[in-house]
Amino acid sequence: MTAIEACRVVAVVGTGTMGRGIAQVALVAGHPVRLYDAAPGGAEEAAKAVRARLDRLVEKGRMEPGARDEALARLYPVVTLAELSDAALVVEAVLERLDVKRPLFASLEEIVGEDCVLATNTSSLSVTAIAGPLRHPGRLVGLHFFNPAPLLPLVEVVSGFATDESVARCAADTVLSWGRTPVRCADTPGFIVNRIARPFYAEALRVYEEGATDPATIDAVLREGGGFRMGPFALTDLIGQDVNEAVTRSVWDSFFQDVKFTPSLAQRRLVESGRLGRKSGRGWFPYGEDAAAPAPATAEVCEAPEVVGIHADLGPAGVVREMIEEAGIRIVRDRTPAASEGFLVLPAGTRLCLTGGTTATSDLSGTYIHFDLSLDYRSCARVALAPGAGADPGDVRAAVGLFQRLGKKVSVIGETPGMIVARTVAMLIDFTVEAAARGVADAEDIDTAMKLGVNYPGGPGEWCDRLGARWAWRFLLAMDGEYPGGRYAPSTALRHRAALEERQARS
Repeated sequence: MTAIEACRVVAVVGTGTMGRGIAQVALVAGHPVRLYDAAPGGAEEAAKAVRARLDRLVEKGRMEPGARDEALARLYPVVTLAELSDAALVVEAVLERLDVKRPLFASLEEIVGEDCVLATNTSSLSVTAIAGPLRHPGRLVGLHFFNPAPLLPLVEVVSGFATDESVARCAADTVLSWGRTPVRCADTPGFIVNRIARPFYAEALRVYEEGATDPATIDAVLREGGGFRMGPFALTDLIGQDVNEAVTRSVWDSFFQDVKFTPSLAQRRLVESGRLGRKSGRGWFPYGEDAAAPAPATAEVCEAPEVVGIHADLGPAGVVREMIEEAGIRIVRDRTPAASEGFLVLPAGTRLCLTGGTTATSDLSGTYIHFDLSLDYRSCARVALAPGAGADPGDVRAAVGLFQRLGKKVSVIGETPGMIVARTVAMLIDFTVEAAARGVADAEDIDTAMKLGVNYPGGPGEWCDRLGARWAWRFLLAMDGEYPGGRYAPSTALRHRAALEERQARS
């Protein structure tokens, strides 16, 4: 079984925002499309909405009038499920409730032909559970589109426990023929994107809950320092705090309340207060015509030191040494015998180093200021610093001035283990390595999903290759020491990969 031919009927059941988007994608790809909704008049209303969308594409020059007219001639709203009998593919986009989806597919199974592929667009329910009551559960597959479906290319193709391989392959080939990018995955809570992305939100919320800094600064550090398109606080305001928290809670419950997926009390309180984000006018940030843009904490201009010492290699921040030299700051070698990790030495003797998963105060070998990870120190616009207890105030200003000399804005935050970008990236790497090892999806598809589904600046698998599994493993071991209980305990898969890197380095 290969891609479903464009001449064959695609039916969409459930004509809300997502159903309309899926219908538009199939229609533009050349299929006759039938729309059905249980609500009286719902299908006709959806057809009008699709027509309006195509009209806008014509107005913007993105579609020829003739192509629009041909597409609209293939669009049919229907009033009964029986009118979908000749469909080759039925995509369901109804309420996210098992007691709604199961009887719907049972009814469809009695209507459509034996070769018809049944697909659910569920984002949070088990494909296996939806298919369970069917006489032929192998014909049902998950097709998780992302909203808005006509714009976002990613589609997660989810195989339930009983899904036939030929059906999953047909579904993937079909959405590929529609100009989408399919990624194959197993039926696991959250599938790929909603499973792997949890730390992006969770670690930011943890930093906020610890009082290290405010949401605007956390967002700015992840956006301008980490390269993420949006910060997690602004993004959850866009998604809707209730929606994002519900997904987090669903994944947590599905994993039997695994501590790695624990929801945030701060976000729960936000939802309880009715501050749901943009749709309610206020979430983490206020919205409206008079609302001020969130302002991150940014240090005032400080003087850079003329000379700094350096001890050993700076690891993933190694390029910072090159940038310091290029900025005209002299570097002298520090010969501290007891230290193994690399650091810079500021004028009063405070050590400036990349965060390694602890707080700056935790290391008793000296007085430290930690700086955060960047995935690209040359292009990033902001760096966060966290001074340890007893750090010389003059050296704090010197550290600020140093990074300002390198062209960066600086946010000085309170101590928190692993700071912001580093702990987020390390957790994303661990979730990815573990998911690939468990057969959720292959590493390449996970990277594709995270780049296309949530616009990450790279794939976590790619970051693991660049930073090293050993870096992520050691970092999370340190975090686990700071937060005993298992939330940060590195996975067995990451430990094995780190050990392999160690053997290869020694050979």
